[in-house]
Amino acid sequence: MRQTEFLTAACDPKALTVGQLMQDAVFTCGSRADALSISRMMTQRSFGSLPVVEEDRTLVGLISEYDLLQAMIDGRDLRKIMAVEIMSSNPVTATENMNLEQVANLFQDRYITRVPVVRNGKLVGILARRDLLFGYMKASQYWS
Repeated sequence: MRQTEFLTAACDPKALTVGQLMQDAVFTCGSRADALSISRMMTQRSFGSLPVVEEDRTLVGLISEYDLLQAMIDGRDLRKIMAVEIMSSNPVTATENMNLEQVANLFQDRYITRVPVVRNGKLVGILARRDLLFGYMKASQYWS
């Protein structure tokens, strides 16, 4: 759930933080999850990527549609591939205290559509470009 869904007072949209904008209920997978199961979850839930975490929620990677499609193009059997084999192991991340402008620039500069949000290396949320737009729109309806 995004905190911005509950905005009821004036707020400068540019002052919103990642902590307010992010989704805090994040689906994840472990590094040993098979690519077919990951594909199934991503397509059923309309996710473009899935954070890969250890049991303690330490972020170890990110698996995207691109990673899965590349494995398919390469003729690999998704039932026999683990997340750790195809994930991006050093994903771009954000922190909760980054403001809207900082994270918007991160999205634009790195050509990404979503970013895991971490606190001390542990996954606490995920933020998509759409969340930025939603927060900006929601705050703007009260801000003059």
